Amino acid sequence: MKEPSLILAFESSCDDTSVAIVDTHYRVLVNLSSAQPQHAAYGGVLPELASRLHINNILPLTHNALQQSGISPSEIDAVAVAINPGLIGSLVVGLAFAKSWAWARGLPLITVNHLLSHIFANFITDPSIKPPFMALVVSGGHTELIWFKTMLDFEIVGKTVDDAAGEIFDKAAKAMGLGFPGGPIIDQLAKSGNPDFIQFPRGLNRKGNYNFSYSGTKTAIINHIRTLSPSDLQAQLPDLAASIQQAIIDPLIKKTVTWARQNQIGDILLAGGVAANSALRQQLTEAADKYKIKVHFPGLELCMDNASMVAAAAIPKYLAGQFSPLDVNAFSLKGTRFL
Repeated sequence: MKEPSLILAFESSCDDTSVAIVDTHYRVLVNLSSAQPQHAAYGGVLPELASRLHINNILPLTHNALQQSGISPSEIDAVAVAINPGLIGSLVVGLAFAKSWAWARGLPLITVNHLLSHIFANFITDPSIKPPFMALVVSGGHTELIWFKTMLDFEIVGKTVDDAAGEIFDKAAKAMGLGFPGGPIIDQLAKSGNPDFIQFPRGLNRKGNYNFSYSGTKTAIINHIRTLSPSDLQAQLPDLAASIQQAIIDPLIKKTVTWARQNQIGDILLAGGVAANSALRQQLTEAADKYKIKVHFPGLELCMDNASMVAAAAIPKYLAGQFSPLDVNAFSLKGTRFL
């Protein structure tokens, strides 16, 4: 069998700098990330600060990745980097560094979409997945339902028309005074709560509509929280968290499984930060299992932004010889796309 090639990958779309080396059999040799806790003082990510911290972090992180993996620069076969969507200043730092590496070593440059990377993180967990398959991308900024015909050809069959699912977790948690990010906090609280405590509205609940809408759900949640006294809010936190969580994940599960069943798709790939939600994982798996559809999701550490998923998304392009010119630019336009 031919020896796999090695891809050096960079991820800098938001506030995590990450460097990884992954071979073309989806084996991770090293995957390092550097967080930016400095943003906590601002209550969210400060774009200018994020860019400056990426500049500080990316070179030492690359040195550490090479050292820990035992891989020499001469053994690298290609360089991959995420160039959209994200904070444009942050994306530019990763792209400029990746370009420099590719140019200096005479290596091909592979640019990938950040959301596509989240989907392909599933191949690190299970490289045996074959198209056609569905992908459900759920994050703080995106909610998309995608049909993959091949590894390099896909169609978006549903997306949010307003707010993203992960955004509702964050805004609900903020309204309840629980902190940021809201998803993990609500997930933990909901484990001891009653998901039927309050029936918040589910948007676009119509047959044949595979888009998502969360603005009405968000408004209903926030308006309800505002009616509660501090003591009532505290007493209801687990039940409220469970009800909010269920209102968010119900449309995701129903629409994804329905589309997969009607189109005879045997595999669903869950992706994005909200793919770490325990209720979504469990209930999506249970709903799909009724129709003998298998649900895949990456390990929890791969649900967060990391460079190994960038390398994974770059592998099909590398094998197909789809490389980017060195004058390629980063851009912040939302959505899943091939570049």
